[in-house]
Amino acid sequence: MSTETENQPATAPKEWRGRFLEDFEVGDVYRSRTGRTISETDNTWFTLLTNNTNQVHFNSHFAERTRFGQILVNSCLTLSLITGLSVPDTSENGTANLSWTDIELPNPVFVGDTLWAESEILEVRPSKSRPSVGIVGLRTRGVNQRSEVVIEYRRTFMAYRRDSSEAEAMLGPVTAEAWRV
Repeated sequence: MSTETENQPATAPKEWRGRFLEDFEVGDVYRSRTGRTISETDNTWFTLLTNNTNQVHFNSHFAERTRFGQILVNSCLTLSLITGLSVPDTSENGTANLSWTDIELPNPVFVGDTLWAESEILEVRPSKSRPSVGIVGLRTRGVNQRSEVVIEYRRTFMAYRRDSSEAEAMLGPVTAEAWRV
């Protein structure tokens, strides 16, 4: 991660627009600033919305008799949540996900667990076919409140360049009106 000095972190920007292609360097590591606790409602809704009929995700009577002894959080929810937690640091200015690979789930996730995301940049390169974007490859993992890794995967996405017309289009409106308060 780029810093002003080895011992002092870089100053926060006055206006945060997310990272663009030019902001990534191989070896950068980003940790989500917020964690997310998974509720039973989150897990049940996600499971039912995706038509997953495995009762270990929504039937406590059944789940208590499994090797987990309780309701297990749907692993696709874990993947989605960790991806979402990584977006402010990585793909907020992305235009398309290209792949998720090498997904591993070394530890289970249960209702009440709180998760954080950590991502490391593995590849940054210009797109050969689209001059306004580049390709970013990274690995991401989810860590629970016990510091256990619950998911790891690789992801590749396209990121806008800072000077692209698409990046400019993402800016919100600016008013010329004077402040009233």
